Amino acid sequence: MAVPKLADPRPFYLLDPAALTIPPAEAASSKVDATIAPRVDVSDLRPVDMVVVGSVAVNRAGVRIDKGAGYSDLEFAFLMEAGLISERTIVVTTVHSLQVVDEELPATEHDFGVDLIVTPEEIITCPAPHRPSGLVWEHLDAAKTASIPVLAARAPAGDS
Repeated sequence: MAVPKLADPRPFYLLDPAALTIPPAEAASSKVDATIAPRVDVSDLRPVDMVVVGSVAVNRAGVRIDKGAGYSDLEFAFLMEAGLISERTIVVTTVHSLQVVDEELPATEHDFGVDLIVTPEEIITCPAPHRPSGLVWEHLDAAKTASIPVLAARAPAGDS
């Protein structure tokens, strides 16, 4: 799981079921993870078979809107660059049916799409969701880069 706002040089919590002292569902709570899981760097993680993301709205093409801060896109980009997420990784969002919209949604090069949308009524397969290859530095401003230690440490010269 990602550290909130990626605000640590080691931006992920390692929730290894074999090492947990409590059930995984309990450990995955944002109020519990920080108390039981070590913080780790991307290089300490293993490949990911499935990503489950929250969405404010999503369309049937798999384009999603989140809260707008861009942290999910950054987490995804870090994992893509590290080779931990690939085209084979299934990306799922769970939403209420009212959050599935028919209109086009705005998307940029750094946004990732979902393969599956799960609602209480149906499972929607999205045909060809967008996958960025990694960080898109041109979309990051200096303030955002400076506020996220792992970005600041990797920023191209002149961008931090």
